[in-house]
Amino acid sequence: MKKLFLLFLTAFTLFSCSSDDDTIYDFIGTWSGSYTGNDKGTWNIVVATDGKVTGTMHSDQNNENYNISGHLTESGELSASVGLPSDGEFRGNLGRDKNASGTWRNSVPNPDRAGDWTGKKDK
Repeated sequence: MKKLFLLFLTAFTLFSCSSDDDTIYDFIGTWSGSYTGNDKGTWNIVVATDGKVTGTMHSDQNNENYNISGHLTESGELSASVGLPSDGEFRGNLGRDKNASGTWRNSVPNPDRAGDWTGKKDK
């Protein structure tokens, strides 16, 4: 009986302590960086415990702020819209190494603008 108990305990320990488990908790907090393309500026987002993402993009070109609102998966895939109502998108990946990158597109003001973004998780 003791051997069976030790076998189950060992198996449980091995499977429950896996570091490969995806969890949103690795991404919770504030992230920020810059974006380039037809426009350039800075961005920042906050990832909540439920994966909800909120933040802003600040355009250096026209000195305006655009809201970012969306969701982050447990694997770090970001899918968000830009503007209220949605005028564009802010998509990419947040990494467990605390680096982030992706693409953006915004149709306000005309004509459409788009490019890439990079950033990091703030401490």
